[in-house]
Amino acid sequence: MLVLTRKVGESINIGDEVTVKVLEVNGANIKIGINAPREISIYRQEVYDRIREENISSVHSSGMDIMQAVNIWQSSINKE
Repeated sequence: MLVLTRKVGESINIGDEVTVKVLEVNGANIKIGINAPREISIYRQEVYDRIREENISSVHSSGMDIMQAVNIWQSSINKE
C-alpha cells in the first residue's frame, strides 16, 4: 500500500484520469473530492462490499436455479 501525506487543497493523481483532492480535515474526518471519468465506478468501501456480497449471492442462487431447470427439463424428456 502506498501511503501519502497531503494537506488541504493538495491532490494525488491515479493514472492520467483520476485525481483525489483533500478538501477538508475536521478532527478524525477527512473530506475528499474525486475527479474521474463517468465510466469509472466509485463506491465507499461498505457499499462496494455489499454490492459484491449481493453479486456473489446472486451467482450462487442462479446456479441453483439453472440446476433445477436442467432437472425439470431432463424429467420432461424422460417422460416422452
